[in-house]
Amino acid sequence: MPKSKTPSPCIDVCKFKREGRCIGCSMTKAQKSLFKQLKKDKHREAFVEMLIGQQSRMGKYRHWAARYMRKCLKKKAKPSEAVRRMIS
Repeated sequence: MPKSKTPSPCIDVCKFKREGRCIGCSMTKAQKSLFKQLKKDKHREAFVEMLIGQQSRMGKYRHWAARYMRKCLKKKAKPSEAVRRMIS
């Protein structure tokens, strides 16, 4: 089974109520647009790791890792090591 590209960190909540950041994933609208432009998987993985750091600084995003892990499994994509560490 071939590995698919790293999926977007968006977990389909899309409510920008925390200082312009989504309450589901912590991304701004600009960050969501930027992720869509990333073509190389290593850049997408680096973006997800940056986002995890952003979430930990901001707090209130503990729910994200489990939802993102399910999204990765559904799309047959291997979640990054950083996401797996958050779950365990």
